[in-house]
Amino acid sequence: MKHLLLAPSSALAYFATLVAEDAGFALLEAAICVAHDDNPTLDAQTVLADIDRLAGRLKARLPADASSLSRLQALSQYFYGELAFAGNVNNYYDRRNSHLHEVLASRRGIPITLALLFCELATQLGLTARGVSFPGHFLVKLRMPQGEVVIDPVNGRSLSRDELDERLGPFRARHGLEGDFDTPLGLFLQAAPPRDVLARLLLNLKEIHRTGEDWPRLLAVQQRLVLLLPLAWEERRDRGLAWAELGRPVEAADDLAAYLAARPGADDALPLAERLAELQAELKAGGAPGLH
Repeated sequence: MKHLLLAPSSALAYFATLVAEDAGFALLEAAICVAHDDNPTLDAQTVLADIDRLAGRLKARLPADASSLSRLQALSQYFYGELAFAGNVNNYYDRRNSHLHEVLASRRGIPITLALLFCELATQLGLTARGVSFPGHFLVKLRMPQGEVVIDPVNGRSLSRDELDERLGPFRARHGLEGDFDTPLGLFLQAAPPRDVLARLLLNLKEIHRTGEDWPRLLAVQQRLVLLLPLAWEERRDRGLAWAELGRPVEAADDLAAYLAARPGADDALPLAERLAELQAELKAGGAPGLH
């Protein structure tokens, strides 16, 4: 059996405190802490200080009365030009693209991690920047005196309404949102709450590990998703299934039973009830194995 890859309980407890309340939600710090599953000794405060240094270097170059447009232009040149942040097109599905300290070191990431860094630097420059959970590609929206600006965090390019509509086309087609059911573009450009941003980051990792059948890493991500989204019972279900893959019937049965109690009418209730019965029979027959 593979060894479980879990952050120490203290690291999960730390993460839980960061995401417990929507008020004062520590998005950047919590996003950094996701990497504790691979690197338990990572110091989140050191990473935050590294980001502050990057912001401070640019702030020192700008006059105090610089306009918002000047600040945005300077930030774009600094972030994408001087620092050379970009999308990791050669290894897009590498889990390290979701680890902010790795993105800082390599200058390569995916839209959501690049957006987190760009928004933090923008905020420290006095700009109002928020992430947007646009279908298929995370974006950044900035509120400027001239109006809202939407940029692609992979390259910093400003996107027109026509370009955004074109990007949205496949999603609208898949979900029947065309014609009489056409949904206004603005609904897809709402600023994402911090909890939703962090959930999207974790769900990216979840899909990577699920596809690769990397059950220890999938379980580690599920632990965080359950803490982040305590009312999302499907995450409790998926944690149970990961426990089962790792030969941990006690934990698997607890999670599946909790899911079925909360969602008795779910489409997958019957097969999961059968799986739960198998786990319970396994426990009766052989007892519960210890943590490896």
